[in-house]
Amino acid sequence: MNHIIDKIKELSHNYLKEIKAIRTHLHEFPELSFEEFETSKFIQKQLETYGISYKSGFVKTGIVGKIEGKNPNKKVLALRADMDALPVHENESHSICSKNEGIMHACGHDMHMASLLGTAKILNELKSEWEGTVLLIFQPGEELLPGGARMMMAEGALSPEPDLIMAQHVLPDMESGHVGFREGMYMASGDEIYLKIKGKGGHGAMPHKCDDTVLIASYIIVALQQIVSRHADIRIPTVLTFGKMSADGATNIIPSEVNLAGTFRTMDEEWRAKAKQLITDIAQNTAKGMGAECEVDIKDGYPFLVNDINYTRSSKNAAIAYLDNDKVEDMDIRMTTEDFGFYSQKYPSCFYRFGVKKDKSGGLHTSSFEAEDLSLETSMGTMAYLAIDFLNK
Repeated sequence: MNHIIDKIKELSHNYLKEIKAIRTHLHEFPELSFEEFETSKFIQKQLETYGISYKSGFVKTGIVGKIEGKNPNKKVLALRADMDALPVHENESHSICSKNEGIMHACGHDMHMASLLGTAKILNELKSEWEGTVLLIFQPGEELLPGGARMMMAEGALSPEPDLIMAQHVLPDMESGHVGFREGMYMASGDEIYLKIKGKGGHGAMPHKCDDTVLIASYIIVALQQIVSRHADIRIPTVLTFGKMSADGATNIIPSEVNLAGTFRTMDEEWRAKAKQLITDIAQNTAKGMGAECEVDIKDGYPFLVNDINYTRSSKNAAIAYLDNDKVEDMDIRMTTEDFGFYSQKYPSCFYRFGVKKDKSGGLHTSSFEAEDLSLETSMGTMAYLAIDFLNK
């Protein structure tokens, strides 16, 4: 397929200026989860310009484009990009900066959308060279529960159902021009844990007349750590972290209520369900044993993300053919979450990374995050080649 590689590389290079301009616009006008109305209009306009048919209105702002090659019923491949930004105020020293106050594409979704539009343009240009159908999934609400992926599927957006769904995600620690893959388990599930410890408050000088809710909350945090250290199978990655504790007392006031908020993450659905029950039991029983009560609210988040072993291995080999071996990396597991996990629970999936490293760039979800937009040439071309490689096999 050397002639296909040459054509894709030529088109990626030729389209880079246009796709960079698209990325700039999307970065300057970010919108929050499930509010991507102007973003959606902009993407629809681009698809119309490219002559690509689409349906819109999924979960209000979601879009599904469709490109048919030869023999469109042979295979169906879905390619997904997320559209939402984060409530982060961007560092104003950036060369490209958000114009929407307090909102920023701090997770690179502007890069994902621009890249997928570039991939779509390439695949549409070369549709006489491949067989099957490509669905272009522009999805809202990746950053916010209940997750746009689950809602898009519930509304029947993935029709016809794909034989494989792919997505790529920026990685600021990876060199621009590189991509990375991992077969099997890749990213964790993520649930939100909210605990409310309630008891009799009172004067800090007379704790014997009170239920020391602050002390009880502390004991609960410590007790819950045994879930990871003593209950979790050592072969299953597991994280339980509490990042917020609210006790509205004072130096001499024991409050009647303390609130805790945390996250539970793992990579096994059976253990995930068991652990959430353990969290409930340990928290409630610890509070009861110390004379108080604990209300437990666990909000189910995203499931773990698992990459199909065979398709991911094949995609990695195709990426090596397109980019050369030294630009294709093996990734380690991550305990961060992605609502792409919902797709991976239902369809064979391949979720991979592309490098956007830029000098002095901060991490994802920070105000200092920046992405090297020259990497768009690699990201759109690589995805186009992976798509054609899959569809023509």
